[in-house]
Amino acid sequence: MIKSPIQKVTNKLQYRAIGIVNGVYTPHDKEQLNRGTLIDKKGQKIETVVLGKALSLIRKYIDLKKSYFWIVYPKNKNTQNLHLQISGVWEPYELNEIENQNSKRNNLEVLKEFKLTDNYFSIRGELVYINTEKKEFIIKICSSNQSNKLKNNNFKLVIEGELSLDILRNFLSLEVVREGTTLRMVTYEVVEEFLSKK
Repeated sequence: MIKSPIQKVTNKLQYRAIGIVNGVYTPHDKEQLNRGTLIDKKGQKIETVVLGKALSLIRKYIDLKKSYFWIVYPKNKNTQNLHLQISGVWEPYELNEIENQNSKRNNLEVLKEFKLTDNYFSIRGELVYINTEKKEFIIKICSSNQSNKLKNNNFKLVIEGELSLDILRNFLSLEVVREGTTLRMVTYEVVEEFLSKK
């Protein structure tokens, strides 16, 4: 059975920032595979790092000349400078032992069955800032590791889109798409209304 690259939420207030991007990963240095550039189908280059758990996968199974669907975590300081962290590869047929290879379908078709698409991101967190002039806002994502409440485990994402100031400090679930190096909101839902303790 093929698994979705972005799993369903297991907790109502589950923070996350995860996406799927199709492209070719090119390391800056062949000896150091953990830093490089992801080049998408349109030729857009995105600075990328590979997280530890994905490094061994890349070393063993990945042909760096080929395009793959990468499972990524986004980071940015503003709407123009997206960085990605590769956490895995979604390659349902090549990397999994699917019983019936005869019914092999295009990866994009399989993605659509999960209601996903290339450059889709699922972002869940607290809305902490809205800039109505620039039409952008900031979502704060907290580490899922509850026992480790260190500040640097939290980070903020700047997303392009318009939101009402009435929902500031609420917990949102957003569907976001990547356009170039910008994350743009498609839809949002207020999961819970709450005021930050800070």
